[in-house]
Amino acid sequence: MEDAIEPLTTPEIGRARNALFRRLLDLIAMPASRLAHQDRHMVSDILLDMLFHAEESEREMCARRLAVHREAPKRLLRYLGQCSFQVARHVLEGNEGYDACDLREICMTGTADHRLMIARRKLIPESVCEYLAEFAELNSVKEMLANNGAIMPEQAIDKLVARSRDDKSICPLLVERLEMKPSHAMAMFWWSDAATRRKILQRHAADRLEVIDTCKDVFELAAAENWSDPVARKALQLIERRQRNRAAIEKSPYDSLEDAINASALNGMDSELAQEIGYLAGLKPVTAAKILSDKGGEGVAVLCKGTGVKRDFLPVLWAGLRRPLESEEGETDPVFANVAETYEILTVAKAQTVLRYWNWSLSSAFKPAMMQSGYSDAAANEETEFSTAQRTARLVFGR
Repeated sequence: MEDAIEPLTTPEIGRARNALFRRLLDLIAMPASRLAHQDRHMVSDILLDMLFHAEESEREMCARRLAVHREAPKRLLRYLGQCSFQVARHVLEGNEGYDACDLREICMTGTADHRLMIARRKLIPESVCEYLAEFAELNSVKEMLANNGAIMPEQAIDKLVARSRDDKSICPLLVERLEMKPSHAMAMFWWSDAATRRKILQRHAADRLEVIDTCKDVFELAAAENWSDPVARKALQLIERRQRNRAAIEKSPYDSLEDAINASALNGMDSELAQEIGYLAGLKPVTAAKILSDKGGEGVAVLCKGTGVKRDFLPVLWAGLRRPLESEEGETDPVFANVAETYEILTVAKAQTVLRYWNWSLSSAFKPAMMQSGYSDAAANEETEFSTAQRTARLVFGR
């Protein structure tokens, strides 16, 4: 009787690979005192090559093991950080081995979840914040703004302020950042909600007392030159103590700014009267149009307080703008109540600063767009801006 043929047996494949994978991972996780720098990087290169052919579960195991090992070679950490989010989340959350270049590259190549996790890190370098400010999703931007460990460069704040015009939900978070400058806050004021506007006026309006005192002799020098230097004249506009335009009062058909406000309540606000109020208040036409057409109305409170208009004229100007003073229930209209409260909390000096900053910034070379093209271009465009402002006033008031 013939012997039965024994079935062929195939040795189990993968045990050696799994064992080697774990040994290499053990070596990478060793402290620097136990493994030489050269050995660690050689082992990392081998492990990285194996990860290219590994299963998702093996990559995740590697990421979990190296979650807090900052000594792990950067190339290995970068690869794990750019894997699927299921893998990357373990190292992105708290591994301190990533530098700014690593994190920025992961932001560029990763998914929205990758960027959100980076925005929640304990420390976010400046260049990463600058990238997130421009390109990240809204929820990632909000997480970054709420993160005190985010180091925000001025370029990032510039981009966030520009972005806040369309994504207004970031304004309340942005105004809380210590990196915000008056130029940022005063620009963002116009599209912010009432609570954010209140914080902007309270935090970024200055009284300029020291500035005025230090530069007071310069006004005499400029007057002696008949204000012929356009650069000095424009700069001194922001510093000057007086707000009302005395020369405009002499040419105006109205006896005073208050007289013009009374006329608006009697006859209604049209484009000519809006410009006249602006001239009497020492404002450019576009500044006056922006203040008087603002839906929130806080700008009207700033205008009245900064020009020394008494609180009794605030409801008169409000009525001249055809804005309601009372609600349907007979109570004070909530929008006007907020405007009146804004008038009360501001000092005259701080309201003047806000008015002058708005007025000055319209044609200042400090604006980012003008800084790119140069001051000469800004000066050349100033006359065009004035004519555009007059057209804007006509469009706003329709008459």
